[in-house]
Amino acid sequence: MEIDFELALFAILVCVVIYSLVTQAISRTFLTLPIVFVSLGYLASEPISMLSDHGTLRSYAKYLAEITLILILFADASHVRFAKLKETFQLPLRMLVLGMPMTIGLGTLIVFLISPEGGFAMALLTAAVLTPTDAALGQSVVSNPKVPIYLSQTINVESGLNDGLALPFVLLGAVLASSVLGAEGANEIAFAALLQIVLGPLAGITIGWCIARSLDYCQSKNWMHESAEGVVFVTSAFTCYLGAELIGGNGFIAAFAGGVVFGNTYKQDLRFITEFMEGTGQILTMTAFIVFGAIMLPDGLIHVSGKALIIALLFLTIIRMLPIWLSLFGTRLKQKEKLFLGWFGPRGLASILFTLIVMADFDFPNEEEFLACVSMTVFLSVVLHGVSSNPLAKRIGKH
Repeated sequence: MEIDFELALFAILVCVVIYSLVTQAISRTFLTLPIVFVSLGYLASEPISMLSDHGTLRSYAKYLAEITLILILFADASHVRFAKLKETFQLPLRMLVLGMPMTIGLGTLIVFLISPEGGFAMALLTAAVLTPTDAALGQSVVSNPKVPIYLSQTINVESGLNDGLALPFVLLGAVLASSVLGAEGANEIAFAALLQIVLGPLAGITIGWCIARSLDYCQSKNWMHESAEGVVFVTSAFTCYLGAELIGGNGFIAAFAGGVVFGNTYKQDLRFITEFMEGTGQILTMTAFIVFGAIMLPDGLIHVSGKALIIALLFLTIIRMLPIWLSLFGTRLKQKEKLFLGWFGPRGLASILFTLIVMADFDFPNEEEFLACVSMTVFLSVVLHGVSSNPLAKRIGKH
C-alpha cells in the first residue's frame, strides 16, 4: 500500500514539475491545467483510496476545499473596484446581476422537472452549485491576445465574482434540503442560516476595512517589508473567515465581503495578491483538481444515470447560454459574441469546492444523484471547454 501511494505521489509531483516547465507550449494545445490534473487524480485514485478509509479522505478533501475557497473568494473579490464598475464592468455586471439569477432559476426548474423525487430544495442546491464558472478551464480564451479584450475581461471578471455571489443560494439550498429529511430543529437551522448570511458580510466588511487601513498606514510610515504583504493577504482572508465563524456568521461570505472592502479601501497596488495566487494559489488549484479526479469523479461515475448526464449537458448549454444571451440583450455585442460568452461558462473549481463542503456539513436526500450531477458537469466541462477553447478563441479573433 505504501509503495503504491508513494509511486502515485512521486508520479504526480513529477507531472507537476513537467507541466510547470512546459506551460507555454501546453497552452497552444487542447490540454489545460484541469484536463492534466483531473486525469492525474483519476489515474492515482486507486492507490489514494488505499491510503485511508473513504470518510477520512473526504475530511481531508473538505479541509483543502475550505482553505482554497477562502483564499480564492478574498483574492477575486479584492480586484473589484467600485470606481471602475461603470467603465469596464458593464458586460460582466449584466451577466452577474441578470444572467446569474436567471441561470439559478432556470436550472432549479429544469432539475426539478427531470428529477422531482429530489424535491425543490435539492434542485435549488444543484443549480446553485453548478452556476459559478471557472475561467481556468478556458484559460487560453482569457489569455489569448486574439480574443477581444472586452470579451476576455468579461469572462475573467464574471468567473471571479459569481462564486461569491452564489454562496447564499448554495447555503439556502443546503439548509432547505437538509430540513426536508425532518431533522429536529429545522426552524432553528433556518434561523441560524439567516444569521450566517447577515453576520458574515458584517464581519468581513469590518475586518477587511480595518486591515486595509492599517496596511496603508504602516506602509506610509515605512514600518513593513514588501515581502510581508503576501502574509497580510493570507492572514486577512482567514481572519475574515474565523471572525465571522466566531460570531455565528458564514466565514466564506465574510471572506468574499472582506475582499471587496479590502480592495476598495487599500490605496496601493494589489500585485502581491496576484503574485501569490499565480504561485501558491495555482498549486492549490492543481491539488483541488487532483482531488476531484481521485475522489469525486470515481464516486460520481458509480452513481451516474441518464438523468444526471442530461442535467449536466443542459447546464453546459441551454441553462447557461439562454440566460446569458437574455442578459446581454440590448448591448452592441454581435450574436456570435453573446453565444461565445454563453458557452465559455465552464464549471470547475467553485462547483468542486462547494460540493465537498456541503456534503461534509449537511445531510440531504439524493446525495448520490447530486454528486453524480456535479461530477459529470465538471468532467464534461473540463473536456469540452478545454478542447474548444483554442479553436473558438482563434475563430472569434478573426471576426
